[in-house]
Amino acid sequence: MRRLISQSRVVAAEPAAIFELLVDPAQHPVIDGSGSVLAARGAPRRLALGMKFGMDMHMGADYSVLNTVVEFDEGRLIAWRHFNGHRWRWRLDPAGEGRTLVTEEFDWSTARIPLLISISWFPRRNRRAISRTLDRLEARFASDGPPC
Repeated sequence: MRRLISQSRVVAAEPAAIFELLVDPAQHPVIDGSGSVLAARGAPRRLALGMKFGMDMHMGADYSVLNTVVEFDEGRLIAWRHFNGHRWRWRLDPAGEGRTLVTEEFDWSTARIPLLISISWFPRRNRRAISRTLDRLEARFASDGPPC
């Protein structure tokens, strides 16, 4: 069983510019398409491998989560996980002419109990949220549109 949801979009920005947005936890609520990411809590200004950062969240109720950066390749890749072990991953591939192929992934193959996520509504919900997040990211870097 595949335990990964992935969507890609070409965004009119260099990988380095997009990466700087992704490594700043305070910017995550700006591009979040799920509506669940409210604010960074006790987070460093710039993430790196092994760093921990908190987020205030809302999904039915308010809660906080502590994430750990578990994959990091400067300008190209960042992924974090929280206590359940599933990962949110971003891949950035140059697409020429100042554009980037941005891929966001929800990977629950590393979760503590992946079967529970597989049979829940999380995969469907996260597929829609990823699409909206990519919409927001694209709008953020559109030359003729306002930032999110």
